[in-house]
Amino acid sequence: MIITPIKTGIFQEGEDLFLFVTQYIKTLREKSVVIVTSKIVALAERRTAVVTNEHTKEKLIRSESDLAIPTQYGWLTIKDGAVMATAGIDESNGNGKLILLPKDSFRAAGVLRRKLKKKYHLRNIGVIITDSRTMPFRSGVMGIALGYAGFRGVKDYRGTLDIFGRSYKYSRTDVAGGLAAAAVLAMGEGNERRPLAIIQKASIVFCEHVSRKELMVDVRDDMYLPLFRALLKSRRRSRKSQK
Repeated sequence: MIITPIKTGIFQEGEDLFLFVTQYIKTLREKSVVIVTSKIVALAERRTAVVTNEHTKEKLIRSESDLAIPTQYGWLTIKDGAVMATAGIDESNGNGKLILLPKDSFRAAGVLRRKLKKKYHLRNIGVIITDSRTMPFRSGVMGIALGYAGFRGVKDYRGTLDIFGRSYKYSRTDVAGGLAAAAVLAMGEGNERRPLAIIQKASIVFCEHVSRKELMVDVRDDMYLPLFRALLKSRRRSRKSQK
């Protein structure tokens, strides 16, 4: 697999995403995957906000979340079927504004893919909209796929055999997330100004339509559910003790 990060100028709020991408990606080969950081997608959609105090910031976080739980370290939230801090709202590289997540990253990936296919006359091409997340009990952040188009996001090993002939019952690989993590590592997390990347020679299955639910797990079936229940109980006990 070959990852080529692309240095660009500073993307301005309201700028055309497709024109920006094609300004820096002059050519594309068949079976390439274009990586785009969610920040510039959000800026293209004018998904920004200015908050004046903690109260308005809290209202914004709650309005952007499916579930928001205040903790001593910040806001633990659920948005778009994923656990993240502060609903993905970012204060860095916003020039005084908060940058929200794109309105619909899967749709944004699909729209960009269709335009790139047409411009470069390609049949198989993928697009991933990326962001970064912390992981429980791990220092630092790593890239994730917020939305993607043009390839299967999950590789399913269930029903196949391991090297000793034992059948896999649960094993699946998050293909979209793996590609995103590798690309974001190459793109950087600071002032590198590399919001784009191209992945080539990835071992993936290209397709015309993807299911945005293929990576999601119902909360009732999630193995980490007991942790979140314990967190809520701990929060309730803490509130009672403070009264």
